[in-house]
Amino acid sequence: MWTCPEIVTLLDRYIVGQDAAKRAVAIALRNRWRRMQLSEEMRREVVPNNIILIGPTGVGKTEIARRLSQIAEIPFLKVEATKFTEKGYVGRDVDSMVRDLVENAISLVRRRAEKRFAAEIDRAVEEKLLDILFPPLDGMDADAERRARWERSRAKIAAQLRDGMLEDREVVITSEESKVPIANIFTSAGEEFDASFGDSLKELFPRRKTEKKVPVSRARSLLREQEAQSRLDMDQITAEAIELTENGGIIFLDEIDKIAGGSGHGSGPDVSREGVQRDLLPIVEGTAVSTKYGVVKTDHILFMAAGAFHMSKPSDLIPELQGRFPIRVELSSLGRDDFVRILAETEGSLVQQYTALLGVDHCRLEFTHEALEEIADLAAELNKRMENIGARRLQTLMAQLLDDILYKVPAEERGELKVDAAFVRSTLEGIIRDEDLSRYIL
Repeated sequence: MWTCPEIVTLLDRYIVGQDAAKRAVAIALRNRWRRMQLSEEMRREVVPNNIILIGPTGVGKTEIARRLSQIAEIPFLKVEATKFTEKGYVGRDVDSMVRDLVENAISLVRRRAEKRFAAEIDRAVEEKLLDILFPPLDGMDADAERRARWERSRAKIAAQLRDGMLEDREVVITSEESKVPIANIFTSAGEEFDASFGDSLKELFPRRKTEKKVPVSRARSLLREQEAQSRLDMDQITAEAIELTENGGIIFLDEIDKIAGGSGHGSGPDVSREGVQRDLLPIVEGTAVSTKYGVVKTDHILFMAAGAFHMSKPSDLIPELQGRFPIRVELSSLGRDDFVRILAETEGSLVQQYTALLGVDHCRLEFTHEALEEIADLAAELNKRMENIGARRLQTLMAQLLDDILYKVPAEERGELKVDAAFVRSTLEGIIRDEDLSRYIL
């Protein structure tokens, strides 16, 4: 398990600045590991220190939480607090976010299990595809010459299959389908039903075999699913996922400021903001939520909330909920120098993304440092003149800057294309100068 400085270093690869927020989440993640090293009795007593990240849009609040979950490979769910309604109203209740988190955990644990059987599954899928594309000999008593020809031809087909030369060829595969209409009614209504009841329904509506004509690429995916299903112990995966959810899960509550009180709010939606807070309270404090995989306890799930708090402040939340978020970190607004670093230094930056996208069409895109500075200057200027949307302004600028290139490539062979400061100014300054046009485009 990483130390706190190591976690911050990993986050630095993707997020510029915001050191206080990185430090807070690093401590929270390390504390999760520390807790699991304690005795069972002490482990029950240690509760997570939930965090509120305060700052304007586009400064990295969500990205910090998302990258943290990726680093630790733990279940993560981002939800907007405004999507929930008070119990008694039509809409999503707060329990649904725990159910969604468990679903994410199931997917995560299943992927881990599939990796353990990956080589075995790949071999089995290849054999099945080969049997479909080049059926086995009818009899085992075939003469040696016939068998040798068959083996040579099969080896040739296998080589083409591995090289991806047969991906578009259509094949017929057999799959199993199960239709449980009553279960669909329950789940479409958003209700959970007992797992044993679901098993009974499956017995009433047994799986039936159907034949499908699909391309090899699709057939490989379906066969992998079948092979994985036959090798995985779903009961064990479910148990592991629930344990991982309870002890490692992170729920990120975005826009929590929108359900706070405060005189700055208008009438708001036709639901009680305070009612949603009171519904959230037992989930954050620790309760048991019924899911179709079993009961999930929320006592040790880490909750991270975020909001701009322009029209309200954290103290406008109900006191009981405030007490459940003891760590509060304020994130700073991003400026011109930050934008340069975001474009030039972060992994998976917009520059790297567009370079890779155009590389697919054999267009080699190169940005000069002066071009990145020019883009950063324009982003900072627009954030001052208009709504400050932080680093998201870079995305709108980059999309507009490369719009013509993205449209024309590969119809017009570009080869190597250098984006310099003059290109940035000539492409964007006209739009930025036109207040009416920039309002809609940027």
